Parts: sequence; structure tokens; C-alpha cells
Amino acid sequence: MTSSETHIYLSLIPQALVASMLSPEDFGSYYALGERGRSHGQAMFFEVDPDFRSADFPFEIVAERCVPTPTGEPKKSVYLSIYRVLSRIPVSALGKLHLVTADGNTLALSRETYTPGKPGQLHLYQEFCPISPMVVSRLDPHDFCRFITNPEQPVHVPRIAFSELELGELADSPDQGNSRDLPYRYLDHLRDCLQELASEDKETKLVQKEVPEGVYYRMVKGGFYVGDQSDFAFYRFPSDAELRSTHWRWWRSAQIPRLA
Repeated sequence: MTSSETHIYLSLIPQALVASMLSPEDFGSYYALGERGRSHGQAMFFEVDPDFRSADFPFEIVAERCVPTPTGEPKKSVYLSIYRVLSRIPVSALGKLHLVTADGNTLALSRETYTPGKPGQLHLYQEFCPISPMVVSRLDPHDFCRFITNPEQPVHVPRIAFSELELGELADSPDQGNSRDLPYRYLDHLRDCLQELASEDKETKLVQKEVPEGVYYRMVKGGFYVGDQSDFAFYRFPSDAELRSTHWRWWRSAQIPRLA
């Protein structure tokens, strides 16, 4: 359903700050499908605290432009920025994270307490913003976030949003682990990257510069993360049982290959 109030959304795919009179569910459908349902593409966005203000963005135009159309339709989008958005909005101002499938179904995730997983495992991360590679790491999500946003590192970003993906047996044994059920491209290359990470003094290694398959919703392990050097937020992804019992429509939609 639409809403009379104005929402502020931080889109990660693509990166943008948008004001809209649409509810999160309707905005997700609009953003994934376009004005008349003629385009398809996954989307991902945060709700932003409606009280958040910053001189970095032209919030003064929201009241003027984010108004109903002459026919009474809600204003779908007013773009406030399309460049370096994530780095200019503090983690504390981010609310629910919405995951949108290619055909416009939206799943809302709330922030939860983060608990580190099993030590000693290797990890596979899909980054979304401000860069979008796939990397393997020996660091857990919290430490990976700190590492990739550390300004003392030669290559770093000010803030990062990412998810962890399933590695199955490769997380514990990149040499002997079974990779038969993993859907990633270039599995031999993935195994080589994990083996190199396990045998050398490296924290991370690039697997793919871009992920043409889009978001690997069905392979998410644990959840989604956003953070920097001073703040960190965890958005738990529902268990398989929860997805099938409570979010079945979204989960079925997420299994469909990307339509773009």
C-alpha cells in the first residue's frame, strides 16, 4: 500500500538517496520493475531515519517536489543523490534493510545483535556498495568490515555493505571439501583462491570483480552487514524454515533467475 508520508530510502543497487511517497513494499516493486513493469532487476535499499538531515544532501527540495501528482497519485521518487551516498549516511541512521527480487517482491530485515560464528573457517563475501566484487577472507564479518574500511590499508572504502555466502565444506577444507552443490561460476578458481588464502599470510583475496548473476539470495549465510571503523550493523537473514513458512512468496520469487 502507498503512504501519505514521505520516506527516505538509501538504495544500494544502484547507489542513490531517494525520497518517495511509496511504502517500502511499493517502492521495492517500483524500483525493480520500473514505471510500467517493463524492466526487471534486483534491488536493495535501507530505510533512512526520517529525522536524519545533512548539508551533504538537498533535503530542502523534498517538501517541494515529493507531493502527489495532479491526479492524486503519490510521488514515486525524488532523487537527492546518486554519488557516494553510503559513505555520507551514518550507520546509526539506517533502519530496515529491504531485499527485492527481480519481479518486485520485497523482504524486510531488521537489525539484530551480531554474534561471531565458528572460528577458523574461511568466508565468502558478496559486496554491494560502494564496490561490488566477490571476495574470500579468513576474517569473520565484523573483522572483515573493519579491515576493508581501515584507512591505513592501501586499498579501502569508507563504509561497506555486504553479505556472507555459503561455502559448504570448502569453508573448513578448501582442498578436500565437496563443492558439488555450490552454484558459483568458476568453482575451480574459487577453490584455488581459498587454498591460497589458507596457505599464505593474506586476509582477503578477490574472486570476481563483478557478480553478473546478481544477488545470491538463496546462498546467503547468516545475513547482511553494513559498517565502518566505528559502527557495525547486522541484518539476520531468515532460516530456511522461516523462508518457507513465513516468507514463501518472496522465497519462491528469489529462486527465479535474474530477468534483466
